[in-house]
Amino acid sequence: MENKSRRAVRSIQRLMHGRWLQMALLFAGVLAPLFLFGELAEDVLEKETFSFDRPILLFMKSHATPMLDNVMLFFSQAGSIRMLGPCALALAGYLIVRSHWARLTYWVLGFGGALLLNITAKQVFARTRPDLWVSIAPETSYSFPSGHAMQSMAFVAALMVIVWHRRGAGAGLLLGAAFVALVGLSRVYLGVHFPSDVLAGWTASLAWCIGLAIILGKRLRPSTAPSAPPGFP
Repeated sequence: MENKSRRAVRSIQRLMHGRWLQMALLFAGVLAPLFLFGELAEDVLEKETFSFDRPILLFMKSHATPMLDNVMLFFSQAGSIRMLGPCALALAGYLIVRSHWARLTYWVLGFGGALLLNITAKQVFARTRPDLWVSIAPETSYSFPSGHAMQSMAFVAALMVIVWHRRGAGAGLLLGAAFVALVGLSRVYLGVHFPSDVLAGWTASLAWCIGLAIILGKRLRPSTAPSAPPGFP
């Protein structure tokens, strides 16, 4: 029995050898977000409420000002499909021109797939939107998960995967994270989403985009051949 245990430990060590980064990415980028989304989704399906939703919404409403209204409306619009859609198409066009087919496939599946997942999830969960006050930017579709949160996270996460080998990607990640956070915050501030809707959108898109990146793996890495054209991506 002891020999079997040792062999099992050695097998696990061989499996993990040199793969700590991949395993950490798998856990932090896929497994943990999926678990959190599953917990949220289960409660929504069972029509249960979240203790943090109402207090956060009321806190946002109590700190509303005309200036904040304009700021949050701006970020809400910036995270809409009307703004992100043309940007996504532009990047897809660039990847076609540069013949980056693997990254084009990833981009279409990452961003476009997140949009389709959101549409499907909204119909499945059919959660009504908050009605604590009349919003200055009302919505009529279902609430869970937040489309703005999901598409902004998918846009930034997929873009970061594509450009991660480029100089300045770390700074881009910080800016992208700030953008995603502000888009999600704007939806709660405007009273059109519960915080749990936004959290679900973030986790679903993050797991989707990182999972796709892990599956495609080496095909997303830039060519190191001398004849490879310089420049992004």
